[in-house]
Formats: sequence, C-alpha cells, structure tokens
Amino acid sequence: MADGGPVERGYPHLETVRAAITALYKRLSYDTIHAFDTSVAPVDVAFCDTDDLYLGAQRVARELVRHYRLPDARLVVGFRRMEHAANIELTAGPEYFVELNDRFRTHRRDIGAALAHEIAHVYLHRVDLSFPGTRDNEILTDTATTYLGAGWLLLDAFREDGVSSQKLGYLTPEEFGYVLAKRSLVFGEDPSAWFTSPQAYEAYGRGLERARSDACRPPLTAAGWTGRRRYARDRRHAQDHRPDPAPDVPYAFTTDSPGPLRVTFPCPTCHARVRVPVRGRVRARCGLCRTILECDT
Repeated sequence: MADGGPVERGYPHLETVRAAITALYKRLSYDTIHAFDTSVAPVDVAFCDTDDLYLGAQRVARELVRHYRLPDARLVVGFRRMEHAANIELTAGPEYFVELNDRFRTHRRDIGAALAHEIAHVYLHRVDLSFPGTRDNEILTDTATTYLGAGWLLLDAFREDGVSSQKLGYLTPEEFGYVLAKRSLVFGEDPSAWFTSPQAYEAYGRGLERARSDACRPPLTAAGWTGRRRYARDRRHAQDHRPDPAPDVPYAFTTDSPGPLRVTFPCPTCHARVRVPVRGRVRARCGLCRTILECDT
C-alpha cells in the first residue's frame, strides 16, 4: 500500500501480468473464465461512513465470497496496525481470518478493494494456482482479482492530489488499467463508469490503449505498416536460414524439417503461443482462449 509516498507508474511488471493471464486460462479453463463475465457491482460493495465498521466489512466480504463462487468460505474480518493494506491466513478453511490495516477504519470506501485482493488469495489457494516468489505471486493475485471482475475496486482506490497519494496492490495504475481493458475487450464491459477517482479513469484509458495494441502486432492483419515491413524482412531472413528476429519483436520463426516454415506469436487475448504456417492469409484459433485470429504470415 502506497500511502502518501511515490506511486510507481508504467508497465514494469507487464510480462508477469501476461504470464498470469495465460496461467488463469490454463488452470481455470475457458468456461470457468467466462463464468465471471459480470463484474462486482458498485452497489454490492458500497460502504457508507454511517455503517457499522465490522458488520459492514462482513457484508462486503460475503458479497465478494459470492462473486468468487466460494459458498463454503467464511471470512472473519479484523483491523490492526500494520505496514501492508491487509493480510489473510490461508488455511484449509472453511473459515479464514482477514486483517485490514487500521487506516481502513476511516477510509471505509476502500475496504472492498482490500478484501477483493485477499479473497482472491483464497480463490487461487483453492484452485492450487500460484507463482514462485512473493512478488510474482502478488502480481498473479492482482491480475486474477482484476480479470475475474473485482479488480476495478483496486484501481479506483488509486488517488492523488497535491499533498497525498494512495494506491493498493502490487500492479501499477497503468497495469491495473491494462488488465481491466483485456477483460473489457473479452466481455464487452466498460468499467470506467464505476470509477470515483479521476486518476483511475486516466490509468484505465492508458491501459486500454496498451491492450488494444496487442492486437495490432504482426503477423496479425491489424498490424501497422511499420510492423508489417519489419515482419516481411524478418521472414525473408528466416527463409534464407538466417538468425531469428531480434528479441524485441513478439514473433519467432521455426521449421520442422522437411516441413514448411512456421511463425509463433502470442495470442492477443490470453498470450499463449500460437503457431501457424507461413503461407500468406491464415485464420487461426487459439487453443486456449478460443479467439479467432486473422493473420497475414
């Protein structure tokens, strides 16, 4: 939790975020991902200053447990002074103890954001999905929270003014915006109407632009002129058995001797690698997220 300090910006964790989206599709399946096609509604996690602190926190926790489809999980919410925003004990369940930072006693509208992340830990624990190392595992949790429909709360908790700042989660605001945009492009859901923070709205706009650019890289037909020209050059080099393209491009050429030249590239939806023959216009289907891809190889 950044509380008054500098907020990291940009996309420093982008590759881990993309790996997390791929891992979600692999572990949960296409059908399970699409069962989360509706995000948590603002009215379901609203917290008024006149609400009882503990009863209100328990109510929001129950709504988020319902959203994550964890009907047999019960959360006991408490508050104490700590460095981080929240902490949860991952036990066998069905009862889990969540501790929230004392700050939330007076910043109650962000209790839903903190609980969304912690209950996502329970969900990932139940499905046995994790990344090695605390940092990458927290990035996975932020990504899962957002992609499964509760992470807009975390981005909306990002606020800055002339004298103070607040941000929850390990992802930067732009990375939260990016994952929200990836979700929006899949489900046709626009979360921007729910933001109360103008900084969250701006970060979502930048993330949406970055997410859309994933579908505009060669060999996809939506790629721009510059990318297409570079792709054509790299393809000629591959056909002449020269070295692979530079590592800053998303595609790579392979061949199964004596088979035809093939190109591999990340799916713009789930970032799993797709492999298609190099033979001009090709329509491919991602085997993981079922996205239909129009390619010019």
